[in-house]
This record gives sequence, structure tokens and C-alpha cells, in this order.
Amino acid sequence: MSNSMPIPQGNYVPAQRVGNMVYTSGMTPRQDGELKVTGQIPANANIEEYRFAVELACGNALTAARGQMLEGEFIDQIVSMSVFIAAEAGFTTHAKLADFASNYLFAELGDRGIGARAAIGVATLPGNAPVEIQLTAAVKSGE
Repeated sequence: MSNSMPIPQGNYVPAQRVGNMVYTSGMTPRQDGELKVTGQIPANANIEEYRFAVELACGNALTAARGQMLEGEFIDQIVSMSVFIAAEAGFTTHAKLADFASNYLFAELGDRGIGARAAIGVATLPGNAPVEIQLTAAVKSGE
């Protein structure tokens, strides 16, 4: 999945770098500024129907992190990932939805893409997005 640099929807930056650490803003499933998937996830949802939304949000977060790297640098490790899921009461497969994001990062970065993770259920997200993903990554110079 090819992602262009996410367009902030408010007064913030897509990612901020401090030393060799990059912290992304929460990213929703937007493409060219347009939210591609909306709505709260039903309690009895077929989670496969949300794979695209999760992967798009995760790709946006990874793109934002990569945007903070200098030439010759690479992501050495995803340190942590927070996956916020807007779901109806009774939804219990948060971790399985978060696995879509973990699998996306593994496909992009191998073992370096797997870090600590939280999958958090919330009532709503900005713009009525079903998912929002935030990454913390360590950057390293190529040797």
C-alpha cells in the first residue's frame, strides 16, 4: 500500500522527532486528506471488513515516521504502537484488529516492525473514523 504524506486535519504535525526517536500523531484511514472508512465498528463485525482501514491508518503513521528520517537513515525499531478502535459496546476483538497493523509493520520492516502495543476501545474518534494508530519509532543511520 503506497501512502503519501498524511495531511494534518488540525494544528499539529504528522510526526515529531527528538534525537533518534520519532513520535507520530494519531493517524486515521485517510488518503489525500479524505477519510476512506467511517463509522463505529459493530459489536458483531466481521473484522476482515476493517483490514483496509487499519492498514491504511498504519501506513499513514509509518509514512509520517519515515518523513522524519534523513538520507541514509532507516527505522531501526517500532518501539510502540497504540491502536484506538471506535466500537460499539460488546465488541471484544480489539487485539485481532490490531494484529492487522502489526502484520502490516512486519511486512514492511520485518522483526523491527514489532514492538510493544496497546489496543484500546473508545466511543468515538475524529471524523467518525473507526481506527486511529500512533507509532513511536527509533531511527538509525545506515552503516
